[in-house]
Amino acid sequence: MKDVKEILSKMSLEDKIALCEGKNFWETMPFEQYGVPSIFMCDGPHGLRKQEMENATDMLGINNSRPATCFPTAVTTASSWNKELLQEIGKAIADEAKDQGVSMVLGPGVNIKRNPLCGRNFEYFSEDPCLAGKLAAAYITGMEGEGIATSLKHFAANSQEHCRFVSDGIMDERTLREIYLPAFETAVKEGRPSTVMCSYPKLNGVHLSDNKRLLTDILRDEWGFSGMVVTDWGAMCDRIEGFKAGCDLNMPGGSKYMEKEAAQAVREGILSEEDVDKCAERVLRLVFHALEGEKGEGSCDYADHHVLAKKAAMDGAVLLKNERDLLPLREDARIAVFGHMAKELRYQGAGSSHINVTKLSQPIDFLPKAIYEECVDVHGDTTDDMIERAVKAAKEAEICIVFAGLPDRYESEGFDRSDMKMPEGHLRLIEAVAKANENTAVVLLAGAPVECPWAESVKAILYMGLPGQAGGEAAADLLYGRTNPSGKLAESWPFKYADCVSSAYYGKDHDALYLEGIYVGYRYYDRSLKAVRWPFGYGLSYTDFEYSNLDVTGNTVTVSVTNKGKTAGSEVVQLYIWAPQDGLHRPLKELKSFEKVFLGAGETRSLNFDLADRDFAIWQGGWKVPGGIYRISVGALFADVEKEGEPVDIPSWQKGSFYEDPSKKPCLEEFEKMIGRKYSAPVLKKGSFTLENTVAELKDYSLIMKIMYKAVESVIAKAFGGKKDYDDPAFRMMMESSAGSPLRSLMVSGGMQGGVIPGMLEIANGHFFKGIARMIKG
Repeated sequence: MKDVKEILSKMSLEDKIALCEGKNFWETMPFEQYGVPSIFMCDGPHGLRKQEMENATDMLGINNSRPATCFPTAVTTASSWNKELLQEIGKAIADEAKDQGVSMVLGPGVNIKRNPLCGRNFEYFSEDPCLAGKLAAAYITGMEGEGIATSLKHFAANSQEHCRFVSDGIMDERTLREIYLPAFETAVKEGRPSTVMCSYPKLNGVHLSDNKRLLTDILRDEWGFSGMVVTDWGAMCDRIEGFKAGCDLNMPGGSKYMEKEAAQAVREGILSEEDVDKCAERVLRLVFHALEGEKGEGSCDYADHHVLAKKAAMDGAVLLKNERDLLPLREDARIAVFGHMAKELRYQGAGSSHINVTKLSQPIDFLPKAIYEECVDVHGDTTDDMIERAVKAAKEAEICIVFAGLPDRYESEGFDRSDMKMPEGHLRLIEAVAKANENTAVVLLAGAPVECPWAESVKAILYMGLPGQAGGEAAADLLYGRTNPSGKLAESWPFKYADCVSSAYYGKDHDALYLEGIYVGYRYYDRSLKAVRWPFGYGLSYTDFEYSNLDVTGNTVTVSVTNKGKTAGSEVVQLYIWAPQDGLHRPLKELKSFEKVFLGAGETRSLNFDLADRDFAIWQGGWKVPGGIYRISVGALFADVEKEGEPVDIPSWQKGSFYEDPSKKPCLEEFEKMIGRKYSAPVLKKGSFTLENTVAELKDYSLIMKIMYKAVESVIAKAFGGKKDYDDPAFRMMMESSAGSPLRSLMVSGGMQGGVIPGMLEIANGHFFKGIARMIKG
């Protein structure tokens, strides 16, 4: 690697600042005079989305990209609970990156699935930080081992798409430390990513790009991260504060956002040149590290990667129900297949992770002997005539398979779902087929949990998430038992959305209030005694497994697992720790370790798990282990261990609150007591608008912003044949990500440089002539 210190010593202040912004949408800034080339980065995380340079001005998946393997999204790979599989996928994507001249892949995403409506949940692993962190670390290890840089995202607490650019995530320190940071911590310490990507929103009032406590004090000083921090595209708030915080690379490039202001701040002593040097040095190290990775030999077999994509789709499929062993199907069974998704599989989500596939398999092509009736259209709508045809076909078949779930328009980057319901047409189709034929199975395709009021009406349910480009053939192999399903849910599935703890307030306001605290997912359902349709960690198999010989000696847990059936299969062995409930409020149990094992019929394996004090700890000004009796559980087996621990304070506000008794509803008053301050929602008022506000927010207060909104709408509509179609997820996403982004972001990533945006802001605030002058001045 070149002498980075020597290069820095030759660079001017202005050049060092410029180095800390990209050249364009996807490349870093080159400086030939210093021997510094640029590197190319592109979106992941479940496959490459490399846009060639003539199309490289789109971060949202609209423009064409080079063909690449579309692996299952994280919702499916997480359900595999298979660390080795994630490492294989990371390596395969790295091979394709080398083949396509990509040095850095933007992924994986480890944000916690706080609420099932988050439009980007399909890109994230789990509601549980242990599972998310371990899988992310494996993915990173696979990719970084091939010399390709990863970018762990979105750091941190980016758990909703609603107002994602401008919202403020308000939460207490314990919730941050126990729920929203540990997955990042595990991925950083065990995976060692080259970069971490900061997210858009604020956290407790501080933008993530400007957050020194997160980017330096915690990420670097506590966790030992030595790599580069890059912004999400358009996430930079204040370049001066960003340099101080340790936010190294502003993306996308080309705007020169606040470069002059940063240089002036150094000259005036407001910003230390040492802080600029640290950021520039990390950018240089990333560039030269990436170039070293490109020199490594690599082979790229896209056909082999399609096979791996199929393996991943099968490994992550979850058998949710199999009454009277309806599945696997007999090869000679007369089957009828229904649903638009059987011929046009929903295999990936919309947004920046959207991939132009190398190959695509459709389920119906691998079920050649089946009778096929579509009976529902691409949008999830149906008619009485379609239902009549479905009933007729169902009565003539021995077994019926309905492909259903969420069409594209229901979930995407850029916006959240409005509810957990499936399309009415899918519901009608399932109920009609199940009523006509009691031997009905549903193959469910969705990036997040959905309400399943029909679950009792069918005999079998196979959940495949978003299974990638080989999902069609994977579905056929699973249905016929050529592969034994082994996935386990990586998130809880409530009966209805109202059962979710945050349902009353999630996505309803400008800011994200984490009123539920540490009670996310199964942590809430367990403590509140709220029944779920399918719990976290649940999944059936075509065989049966038995656990025995649980032993806890010191910090080592040993258990034996036996395949009691006649079919080979894999089992996910999950270890939970149950904490004492006589002090500071805690979840009943928490996942602390897991392992996936393949067992032949009759085979037994013994597994060892090593525990650390941190596995028993809570956060209270640091990690502390409260004393008491802890219970270790693996399967249905339990063993108790006693920890001496240390004293932990029980705050006065806990008594009688939701946090002590989660069967109650969380409320703002108790939340304010927990965080130790009052919360005031932001108020829009003419005369006080700032660059933090969005065109979408201001259009109802300002004529010029209303005109701007209409102009943005028209420009985006041109890419959709002139149609302003808010039912189209791509159009809606583009609107949310432009008119819904702060004005400063339009300056960074929208190409609106100079005084145009600041001038329009002045006019919106009622200062017409001052605004015109600002525009002219530039």
